[in-house]
Amino acid sequence: MSDAYLYAAARTPFGRFNGALAGVRPDDLAATALTGLLAKAPALDRAAIGDVVWGNANGAGEDNRNVGRMAVLLAGLPVSVSATTVNRLCGSGLDAAIIASRTLETGDTDIVVAGGVESMTRAPWVLPKPDRAFPARDVTAVSTTLGRRLVNPAMPKEWTVSLGESNELLREKFSISRERQDAFAARSHQLADAAWDDGFYDDLVVPMEDLARDEGIRPGTDPGKLAALKPSFRPDGTITAGNASPLSDGASAVLLGTGEAADRIGSAPLARVAGRGAHAVEPRMFGFAPVEAADKALRRAGIGWGDVGAVELNEAFAVQSLACVDAWGIDPEIVNTRGGAIALGHPLGASGGRLLGTLAKVLRERRQRWGVAAICIGVGQALAVVLENVTDEVSQG
Repeated sequence: MSDAYLYAAARTPFGRFNGALAGVRPDDLAATALTGLLAKAPALDRAAIGDVVWGNANGAGEDNRNVGRMAVLLAGLPVSVSATTVNRLCGSGLDAAIIASRTLETGDTDIVVAGGVESMTRAPWVLPKPDRAFPARDVTAVSTTLGRRLVNPAMPKEWTVSLGESNELLREKFSISRERQDAFAARSHQLADAAWDDGFYDDLVVPMEDLARDEGIRPGTDPGKLAALKPSFRPDGTITAGNASPLSDGASAVLLGTGEAADRIGSAPLARVAGRGAHAVEPRMFGFAPVEAADKALRRAGIGWGDVGAVELNEAFAVQSLACVDAWGIDPEIVNTRGGAIALGHPLGASGGRLLGTLAKVLRERRQRWGVAAICIGVGQALAVVLENVTDEVSQG
């Protein structure tokens, strides 16, 4: 068995819903991330890429018909480079990287690109097929932007509540206040703004459409301003547009390879994929599923939370992020130190690649050896990956 290593990461800026990237097709977003990633490995013969694994949650519009393969062709890679597209909803991009890492470990190939894309702006409206020819009745078009659609009537109703209502239930279960949620959300914006000002994202993000910076960041956000927003899902609720991740557009990619592939890639690896975890819970408790997914990944890496120096947890909602951090019992200051999805955005299939690329860089920046990337997934799932920093930027203390 070979080890799987992360060599490079790149992504587009994440655009707001109906924002700067609204006019860009998802396959073009994907191709931009792929091209930006491979620009970091100029010595790599593109024909040596053994496979491309791409994540995409919606896949009902311009991203249909295997958007991973479309990205390969649009990016001008050799036609011999194969590609597949995987769908684990919000975890699709992280799932792509997990699949790619297993491919490397089993020896099927020694260089794989993984990534993901989502244009939530361009997600189409869909119609169900009629149950008989020429029905003489109206049919409702359903948006595929987010959440369930065309729900099977056999599914228990308590499992099909909205993502927001699910997190209001989570808030009730763990007694997480509106004040804590708003403070967490404000921190996300403040850290993301500071990260861009510090130049942290400069070498991770490929500008496009005159957008060079994540569009959703609000530099002046503070808990007081967020407290003025009305609840989005219940009249007496705590979840608002300010303490939940926005609808977003974007793509991300990571270059993975075995240790033996370093010479052909032309650089040393940044991090080793040391552990992986998947976990499932009752659908409406999906926001809490990262707790056990990360614990599984740590056990498989042979370490514990006391060894972890950095965590990238996808901020689908502030409340579920806080519930996970509380359950892990870790220092909140090691979590999302360069901002999270509440500020940066959450283009579903693209978020996994963003988490991994950010985590690998944060580990080097903080001179930490071990880090965790985790993401919750609608319908009751979560994924997590443990990375080991293998650069010289590791504290020996």
